[in-house]
Amino acid sequence: MFAYIIKRLLTGVVVVVLVSMAVFALLWYGPESPARPICVQETSNRCTDERLANFEESMGYNNPIYVEYGKYAKGIFVGREMALGGNTIQCDAPCFGFSFRSRALVWDELIERLPATISLAIGGATLYLLLGIPIGIAAARRRGTLGDKLLVSSFLVISSIPYYLFALVAWLYCTLVWDLPVLGDSGYTPLLDNPAKWFAGLLLPWLCLGIFNCTAYTRYTRGAMVESLSEDYIRTAKAKGLPARTVVYKHGLRSALVPVVTIFGIDLGILLAGTIFTERIFEIQGIGLWGLRAVGSFDLPVISATAMFGAIVIIVSNIIVDVVYGVLDPRVRVS
Repeated sequence: MFAYIIKRLLTGVVVVVLVSMAVFALLWYGPESPARPICVQETSNRCTDERLANFEESMGYNNPIYVEYGKYAKGIFVGREMALGGNTIQCDAPCFGFSFRSRALVWDELIERLPATISLAIGGATLYLLLGIPIGIAAARRRGTLGDKLLVSSFLVISSIPYYLFALVAWLYCTLVWDLPVLGDSGYTPLLDNPAKWFAGLLLPWLCLGIFNCTAYTRYTRGAMVESLSEDYIRTAKAKGLPARTVVYKHGLRSALVPVVTIFGIDLGILLAGTIFTERIFEIQGIGLWGLRAVGSFDLPVISATAMFGAIVIIVSNIIVDVVYGVLDPRVRVS
């Protein structure tokens, strides 16, 4: 298992390098010069061709792409000097450059917004697991009953609604129409500053993520439990006279959780990479909203940093899922 983890980590490093190359190339060969946004900002929307050429030269965009990518990669590990607005500034490692929009270090802005995204992602993921798995188990144990059919049908209706519309309607009613005292005050406050306000500000986004996504996890868990409870070893356990709770939760659930863990690992990685719709609707200053605004303003350093961060988070979450596989089901352990 240890050798397998090392192999996956090495593969993950290769994937991150390829992602960084692809993002850098896409931005380099984009529809307009990478130096244009900073030129427009510095010249108050009077960026002529001559001024643009001067900015491209000062920022290195007239060099070959492999030279600039080498500087970019070097900056991540050891730092580098960067030209910004005619000045040369030292950017310490890990250096992802300076934001064209705010002129701040991209790494500092990422670290500043990371707690909001982590709080939102972990809270939402915990809620949809706590809701989805127990409901899925209950539906599987009552397979074919009227309650099972009504539950599956209602959850299919909820999951067919686009998430952004679901979250937007929840925000409109809880905030503007009903003006609920706790749910209507959404936003992010650092946990250490005010724990009560942190919880109250994230409660409605958590509920939106939890209720909407638990519908999918209910279906996943129900399907896996139905298949697991029909296995021969389950019938053997029942024949031995084991209690129903032991058969379901100790023997059936452990096997049924394997596909659920797979999906959860990917979903949690995507949430940590940035919950764009949730952060935008509830104005939570996280990585998703930061990246969305960077795309709108063509803030290339921020776009590349969010893409790199997302790739790393998803790769690490997949490696963790592979390790958990062996704990939940010995049949998938790697010798």
